[in-house]
Amino acid sequence: MGRRQAREAALKTLFQVELGGAQPDFALQQIMSEDKLSNLEIDFARQLVDGVLIHQRDLDKIVTELSPEWSLERMATIDRLILRMAAYELLYSSGIPVAVAISEAVELAKLYSTAESGRFVNGILSSIAKLKSEKDD
Repeated sequence: MGRRQAREAALKTLFQVELGGAQPDFALQQIMSEDKLSNLEIDFARQLVDGVLIHQRDLDKIVTELSPEWSLERMATIDRLILRMAAYELLYSSGIPVAVAISEAVELAKLYSTAESGRFVNGILSSIAKLKSEKDD
């Protein structure tokens, strides 16, 4: 187990919130009991879920700006959630290397969506990382 499992739990939680209108804490509790996460994994998953929900408007704005061919509504729900989660890691979470955040998101896209989604996610997240790098300079 590790951060990948925590990311998967966060993604599943966000999916339940987005599509089913579930309360984030309730959805995460359910997933935690199914996935048998450690306390560290639970904390990281909760940080991702809370961070995405708190910053969703800003995350959506950035993703929309960097994907002019694809509106958020046109994107597959799972791709949109992966992008929000990884964008949160890139922009708001410290201590996570850019390459790791992008790689983990691409793997989630391949696992839960399609190979094409992996490339799509990689492209947008690479653009976000580049913008952040330019802004930090």
